[in-house]
Amino acid sequence: MRLALFEPDIPQNTGTILRLAACLGVGVDLIEPLGFLLDDRRLKRAGLDYLDSVDLVRHVSWERFCTARKPGRLVLLTTKAELPYHRFAFRADDTLLLGRESAGVPDAVHDAADMRLRVPLRAGMRSLNVGITAALVLGEALRQTDNFPS
Repeated sequence: MRLALFEPDIPQNTGTILRLAACLGVGVDLIEPLGFLLDDRRLKRAGLDYLDSVDLVRHVSWERFCTARKPGRLVLLTTKAELPYHRFAFRADDTLLLGRESAGVPDAVHDAADMRLRVPLRAGMRSLNVGITAALVLGEALRQTDNFPS
């Protein structure tokens, strides 16, 4: 299982997700361009001393990510999906894709996903923070696949 971040633009969220991935033993793909530098102090503050423990792969573009990514389904987490994440059967080789905080993903990326999932929210609520979304969905995916660290 992996997390993929499409052109993230808030360093604190990326740092939080990298810390989550390090703690749970999940690899992360960063799809550039990023909206910040990887040595950003805000990213480092959110990631603390966990950043060196992340299986991190950087991709210079969406196209390079598509060429290099490992086998398995690409599962997009989006507010535009019909299916809630807790009704989906995850597999251990899924890659959970999260879009930019400010804009999500373009239509071409949306269309390239094998599956699109959403976090169900109360009426009138638009979205959760991307780090919280990653934690919720990754937790369910690891539970279903029995892949939490022991």
